[in-house]
Amino acid sequence: MCGVKRFGIRGKLSPRYVGPFEALERVGAVAYRVELPPRLVGVHNVFHMSNLRKYIRNSSHILEYEPVELLEDMTYEEYPVCIHAREEKKLRNRTISYVKVQWCNHVRCEATWELDEAMRKTYPHLVE
Repeated sequence: MCGVKRFGIRGKLSPRYVGPFEALERVGAVAYRVELPPRLVGVHNVFHMSNLRKYIRNSSHILEYEPVELLEDMTYEEYPVCIHAREEKKLRNRTISYVKVQWCNHVRCEATWELDEAMRKTYPHLVE
């Protein structure tokens, strides 16, 4: 395993599913060997079944795959795309403002609630 890269945990916005890949064989009771594209040659190709999602084939389904742009160290750059909602949480002595942020490389259901103040400091062009 020396020198083999893995998809590491990048906090709460780690990519849930990288793409549709074919399962080549079953390795042990709960692991599968997956055929990865050449650009992911350094990634270990055996995954636990909890990290995989079954694809149910449908003749009318058009499979669209947008690959995540990975850097050399198997990380990727994230930036906010838009803000979907705003919310205020009232505590006893103060009010905290949150914004629901849609990040690049993630679907809308994976948007996260972030502090409004932190988003204003980091991305002033996005928060008005």
